[in-house]
Amino acid sequence: MDAAEFRKRGREMVDYVADYLEKIDKRQVFPDVEPGYLRPLIPDCAPQEPESFEDIFKDIEKIIMPGVTHWHSPYFFAYYPAASSFPALLADMLCGGIGCVGFSWASSPACTELETVMLDWLGKMIHLPEEFLAGKDGQGGGVIQGSASEATLMALLAARTKTIRRVQSEKPELTEADIMGRLVAYASDQAHSSVERAALIGGVKIKNVSSDDTFRVCGSALKKVLDEDRASGLIPFFFCATLGTTPSCSFDKLLELGPICNKENIWMHIDAAYAGSAFICPEFRHLLNGVEFADSFNFNPHKWLLVNFDCSTMWVKKRLDLTGAFKLEPLYLQHHHQESGLVTDYRHWQIPLGRRFRSLKLWFVLRIYGVTGLQEHIRKHVRLSHQFEHLVLQDERFEICAEVVLGLVCFRLKGPNELNEALLKRINESKKIHLVPCHLREKFVLRFAICSRTVESTHIKFAWQHISQLATDLLKTWEQNHHQQ
Repeated sequence: MDAAEFRKRGREMVDYVADYLEKIDKRQVFPDVEPGYLRPLIPDCAPQEPESFEDIFKDIEKIIMPGVTHWHSPYFFAYYPAASSFPALLADMLCGGIGCVGFSWASSPACTELETVMLDWLGKMIHLPEEFLAGKDGQGGGVIQGSASEATLMALLAARTKTIRRVQSEKPELTEADIMGRLVAYASDQAHSSVERAALIGGVKIKNVSSDDTFRVCGSALKKVLDEDRASGLIPFFFCATLGTTPSCSFDKLLELGPICNKENIWMHIDAAYAGSAFICPEFRHLLNGVEFADSFNFNPHKWLLVNFDCSTMWVKKRLDLTGAFKLEPLYLQHHHQESGLVTDYRHWQIPLGRRFRSLKLWFVLRIYGVTGLQEHIRKHVRLSHQFEHLVLQDERFEICAEVVLGLVCFRLKGPNELNEALLKRINESKKIHLVPCHLREKFVLRFAICSRTVESTHIKFAWQHISQLATDLLKTWEQNHHQQ
């Protein structure tokens, strides 16, 4: 494919993507395929001779689209928003076209410097304390990770290294292995599974801290488990606070937890993967109060800020705590500016060496929408979540299971878990809308997340009418079966 054909095919692909997104509401949100559907549709081996673009293009609808779950459909209410917008897609196209691998400043100065500035822009939008910003000569700064899972892992590994060095300086007789065996990380019993996975990869123990009746961790719960573990000779070193938990979008009590972590010399990382985008709105910024006590903070613009995957933003107060744990300088990666104090080499801030020019997506989106446009996007989703909550509350057969703060509603039919499992099965088998569940304590709960950029009030009403009718049909069958028994 030469440049001339690329221009032609590029226009065709842009038209295809634009049509796909404009008409996505006409597609069935969840696919009708079984595991292994794709293999019989394509040859066993790659072709020996070149194929035409026309043939490849035809196979998109024939082979790929039948197996796609349409995350950007206005009938998709599962998991969390998967942000997307036309400016972000264009930026990704430019990123692919430039094709740089920005592991160091020298490997692509614009890739590095735009990322540093964009993380400062975004940090200022959510009013992060000055210590988290790079500025011209700050000790902190931000980096784009691939996911919140990577951010949590990086924070935990940096905390582990920092703690081992501190304990060895205080007790030189202890080996690294001695200390590693006593390290303990902590997170809420509502925290994302990626926190436990980070501890697994990091080779340290992790303990859940019990949340309260509103699914939030408070200071007294953390203090209790810390005191018990210190008395047992363990070394608490890391606590992951969650702002916007995956099951219910609850918020740990940072103003209680932060001072405890600071006093106990424990690294506090804040995972705000989904909810963090909402902090650009003044009315939601109070949910971030207490971030000043944290060592690191992360949220995902690729969830709710119209920047398509992947773009997970992470800030640290002291960059040396992060880079000091991972810094290696082989000759082939060295450059004459690296010790000048004027540049950032992001390979020291992440797990992989290579990195894409992801800050272009932030730059395009922030400029095209502006802060006010992004605030309105967040506020619209929050309004729609309260619309759905109101519809649920009007039906006495249902109950709301957690406070609706942002764009997530946790609800269920009053009754046993089996009843709600059956309802969810009917909802997803109908393939008109798509939901996923969670457990809140012992209850099986349905999550209704406002996800699509194009979702409107009419889609919310349709979804509720559909759920309500399925519930009516289910309850009739349920009552008949139980009456017969």
